[in-house]
Amino acid sequence: MIEQTKHVFSMHELSWTHQIDWPILAVLQLLPLFAAIFVWIFRKKPLLFHGISLVAVISELVIAIDLYRRFNIELSSLQYAEQSSWLPGYHVAVDGLSLIFVLLTAFIFLMLVIYSFARKIQELHNLLPTILVIQAVLMGLFLTMNLLWFIVLSAIELTLVAYIMLHWASSPEKELARSRYINFMFVGLLLLLAGVMILAWNYADVTGEHWGFDLLDLVKIPIPSFLQSIIFFLLFYGLAIRTPIFPFHGWLPIFTTHGNVALAPAIILGLKVGIYGMLRFVFTLTPEAIDKWHYHIVAIAVAGVFYSAILALMQNNLRRLLAFAVISHTSILVIGLFSLGHTGFQGSVSLSITFGLAIVGLVFMVGFVFRRSNSLLMSRLGGLFETIPIIGVTFLISGLAIVGMPGTPGFEAVHLVLEAAIEKFGAPITVIAALGNVVAAGFLLWAFQRAFLTPKTGTISEAYWQETTPLERLTAGLLLLVIVVAGFHSEPWLKLIDMPLQNIYALYNKG
Repeated sequence: MIEQTKHVFSMHELSWTHQIDWPILAVLQLLPLFAAIFVWIFRKKPLLFHGISLVAVISELVIAIDLYRRFNIELSSLQYAEQSSWLPGYHVAVDGLSLIFVLLTAFIFLMLVIYSFARKIQELHNLLPTILVIQAVLMGLFLTMNLLWFIVLSAIELTLVAYIMLHWASSPEKELARSRYINFMFVGLLLLLAGVMILAWNYADVTGEHWGFDLLDLVKIPIPSFLQSIIFFLLFYGLAIRTPIFPFHGWLPIFTTHGNVALAPAIILGLKVGIYGMLRFVFTLTPEAIDKWHYHIVAIAVAGVFYSAILALMQNNLRRLLAFAVISHTSILVIGLFSLGHTGFQGSVSLSITFGLAIVGLVFMVGFVFRRSNSLLMSRLGGLFETIPIIGVTFLISGLAIVGMPGTPGFEAVHLVLEAAIEKFGAPITVIAALGNVVAAGFLLWAFQRAFLTPKTGTISEAYWQETTPLERLTAGLLLLVIVVAGFHSEPWLKLIDMPLQNIYALYNKG
């Protein structure tokens, strides 16, 4: 039986009040799971399993929006908490930080299903249940308060993404890509598990009780300084691998080049579970260690900005170029996080959400280009704007959103990150981050120019000039609409994340 309560949560105290009559967070997690079962049962009836999948993801988005409508942004709180007497460790709740990722997840998975229809992916009856199970798992990741549950759910999600890569990627080197991905993710999970086990052991040692994994229990227990540094690096490196942050990005270029089905990078890169995990767990539990080591992390991030930007300019393959764009962008995001200011936290979370929308736009548009050209070498592309202009526009706007051009949701986010950086670190690091952003704009605009505007030369197949289908226009149009609306109407999202980030900021602003 699920018990419903409402946490009014600060870093030091907890109180309870009554809650609504139905477990809305459990429904968000279970709806995609039940839909996956029904899709599998009716897998031999295409019209039926298509309809079930679409209804499920639309319903999930509607419930997420209803949760947002009910949510009280004025409370410094974890709201709509649920615990279970028969499911050990099940403890979920939502605040503005988790809610914005829940909304992003619901929207991205709607786009994943529509994209799957538009691309006419083979064995869709096997793919759609997998996508729906991953959505259920990700909802659990963004809602759980239990670190052990976070690790178990992460392992399930990463395994299912590897399954998608193996069965739906078309590259002859997909096995190599999958192997590299699994090796890196396995190491990341081991590091996370080690850090969480030390936290649980420290909880038992201090309290004399059993090992504890719940965030609301762990946050009350002091951690010795030397142990806190160890825990910080284990948790940070474990999450840095999957984000990915330089120099833990070795799996990403081959993942995007040879393991690429657009669905896989949309899930892994569009939903920044690593960034969310850092703010929810690492910044909350190890503030002393972060205060001690944050300059070192920022130095690594600054190196990552230019390392990845320079390598991006050297790429001829659109997929590899996007991989290095991810690393460059994430480095700027990390600079904002480790400025340890409220403005930097706001900018980094906003940038994560922007990135989620933008990377989905980019990888889906690249997928539509590949469908026509059967190649992503920019030297073999060109002239596509003549026949697929909406795909070109969506690619361009998505790229501009990543680098924070005015009129996109990235503009406000990048501004906040740079403002926090100059306040904390001064001009040199801020100028470096800004220049890295300029370089990122350069290589994304160059990619757009090469693929869509440069006249096409050489032998041209009839398929290359195929016009967009209605589903392709729907996919591009929805992404374009959301990115533009979010760009000109960002204030609600900043208000949504304000209170939970104030809680985190309080740990680093003792004066």
